[in-house]
Amino acid sequence: MARESVSPIARNKSEPEQSKSDMSMMRIAVAGTGGLARLIAHFIQQDTGHHVVLLSREEKPQLSRDYQVTVVDYGSLQSLQFALRGIDTVISTVTGLSQLELIKAAISVRVRRFAPAEFEGLPSMRRPNSPLDRGRSAARQYLETTQYQMQTTSFICGILYERFQPLGLAGSGIGLGSGLSSEGDFVMNCRAMSAQAPAYNANNMPNVTICMTAAQDVGKFVTKALDMPQWPPELRMCGQRIEVKDLVGMVQRLRGQDFDPIQWHNPASLRSALELATAQQDRATMLRLHALIATAEGRFDFAQTNLNQLFPDVRTISFQTWFLAKWGTPPSG
Repeated sequence: MARESVSPIARNKSEPEQSKSDMSMMRIAVAGTGGLARLIAHFIQQDTGHHVVLLSREEKPQLSRDYQVTVVDYGSLQSLQFALRGIDTVISTVTGLSQLELIKAAISVRVRRFAPAEFEGLPSMRRPNSPLDRGRSAARQYLETTQYQMQTTSFICGILYERFQPLGLAGSGIGLGSGLSSEGDFVMNCRAMSAQAPAYNANNMPNVTICMTAAQDVGKFVTKALDMPQWPPELRMCGQRIEVKDLVGMVQRLRGQDFDPIQWHNPASLRSALELATAQQDRATMLRLHALIATAEGRFDFAQTNLNQLFPDVRTISFQTWFLAKWGTPPSG
């Protein structure tokens, strides 16, 4: 599937341009209280004059010390409408039916902008009915029908660095319901030094490439985007773009040892492995293989990054610097 280009100055012509003075003080709702939601809220609160509200399914006494936390029932339109009254922009990190209800409530109380829970690869390259979807495509389709009522964009960051940290994404409280948040669930286990590397494309060339971003940089870019007068359909960011084979080599060097075992894959070998896992009803392995197939097919690779271009003052952290901070330097000798 061809990748669409993204202009850093693309406009949603259905919305009048809003002046910066109108946006000096906005009320922002961040739906969710996981690690990514908290990072986004942190940078909004630290770097802007906007008021941020975290939407939570339950009381969060510890979070309430630093943020306004509003308890919502995603099964109740009235609860969501009450929470969103006076909100300008919603940043969602919740998926499935909860997100659809959140969109309906946002429209009904005239929220101006809504960013759905994407925060990964290119939505246009997500396979229909993929187990990786988790209702995201349905949310995007519904938002497309509301373009004259509410601006929307998808924040695209590729692979989060945190997949490769001790404890994986779960170590930062990210993606806990995805089935892919544990250490070693994606490409490589940097503690056990084992890997399934989707480095080869369909033509068996070892040039599969991915874009990666640290979660803290995602929070910074999302915060910057709040003050954009208009949102284009996609806002893309990247901390480091690298070939999978080079990423494997870098981690080996930084850990001071080789992956053993390591399996090198192309889409065909991954599909064969998926057939076996499906026959065995090994759902955890099936999900991991779907993520590797998407990687080999290029879903997490994009050359144009309009957020990096628009906000060069956001100095993204390199993967090597981030990795060494998480794992330390390898033993000498």
